[in-house]
Amino acid sequence: MAADSAADRPAETAADPAAGTPATPDSPVARLARERVDHRFKGLPPSAEGRTVGELAAERRSLFTGGFTTPVLVLSAEALEHNLAALERYAAAHGLAFAPHGKTSLAPQLFERQLDRGAWGITAAVPTQVRLYRAFGIQRIFLANEVVDAAALHWLAGELDADPGFRFIAYVDSPRGVELMDAALREAGARRPVDVVVELGAGPGARTGARTEADCAAVADAVAATGTLRLVGVAGYEGEVPEPDGERVRAWLRRLTALAVAFDREGRFAEADEIVVSAGGSAWFDAVADVFAELPELSGPVLKLLRSGAYVSHDDGRYRQVTPFNRVPQEGTLRPAFRLWAQVVSRPEPGQAFLNAGKRDAAYDLDLPEAQVIRSLDGTERPATGLTVTGLSDQHAWLAVEEGTRLEVGDWVGLGLSHPCTSFDKWQLIPVAEADGTVTDYIRTFF
Repeated sequence: MAADSAADRPAETAADPAAGTPATPDSPVARLARERVDHRFKGLPPSAEGRTVGELAAERRSLFTGGFTTPVLVLSAEALEHNLAALERYAAAHGLAFAPHGKTSLAPQLFERQLDRGAWGITAAVPTQVRLYRAFGIQRIFLANEVVDAAALHWLAGELDADPGFRFIAYVDSPRGVELMDAALREAGARRPVDVVVELGAGPGARTGARTEADCAAVADAVAATGTLRLVGVAGYEGEVPEPDGERVRAWLRRLTALAVAFDREGRFAEADEIVVSAGGSAWFDAVADVFAELPELSGPVLKLLRSGAYVSHDDGRYRQVTPFNRVPQEGTLRPAFRLWAQVVSRPEPGQAFLNAGKRDAAYDLDLPEAQVIRSLDGTERPATGLTVTGLSDQHAWLAVEEGTRLEVGDWVGLGLSHPCTSFDKWQLIPVAEADGTVTDYIRTFF
């Protein structure tokens, strides 16, 4: 068994099985505040060297006058709280359990806040993330992916056997995958079966998932033939539906719920304590809520599990455009929580300027950053009208500057970002600031 298995961790890291949150003041999340600030963490004040993160947070420094260096990525304290509350309310209003996708932030402090806000558990994408979650006491984990890695399955078997309160669910989408899982778990001497859900693919050319109902049945048959796996439900990701619109996404979701009904009628969930039906990214959770509400009564209790993750920070680009709250504004809103502050370091031509933030600092895989505000060194702010980010180098942002726009070397420019997942992953320690710039906390990520 791996050295960081449940059996080898101190008792103080134990978590509340009902909620998944650490149960003691000396929890792994609490211990993050003891980490020392040093050169590893971009943007933090050089004068803070050697302080613990908790000590630095207690100083409540100003982002703008407290010694922070540019570029520096910041999370809005108010927007984070708003977004956490918004999805808590939405899930509760629609009778959905919620396992937000943790790969967005890989930030255990945010996981803890999501669990405190009623999340059933946290979703992972790969076994490495599952290990991280377990190191921070997460008791319910949904792995929205296939896992056929023997080393990872050996570790998982030990983790499940050592902690009866640990609930884990993973995708399966092929008899071959089931065969590999079974072999690895048998080799590990697993005593607890691994709960699995058959993944229904979103259509031809989509990502993973069995493509037809007959394929799904073949996977379920393969699971039933093992002694190491237990079929507990069906799942998938509606965001992969080709050319998605409301009609196509709902049609696929109805295929998913019909598959659950058919499997239940055939007695395939006889060993399950509850039947899991799961979907839901950040673009179509309204469709998931609508179709899951249509699910008829099954032979056992049903866990309708939503997995949206990007909501926690939202953004100023793709997710601002696709959030379901644009369609159902009466049910809530999300606020962009990220702002990347960079400094004008060069104005070589009248229509051109360069900031000291680039691909190493800002998400750029979906959209380029958006210039939002200019802050002069005297502390005055004004809208960044007339500024457009036209490209990114590794450490520079290229700005087009319209004629008449006031912009000087030394000015700070606040940038909105597109795509939460590739914003978090560039920063190991992210200040959380209130609207006036007071930094109240620091979020540690583990990419």
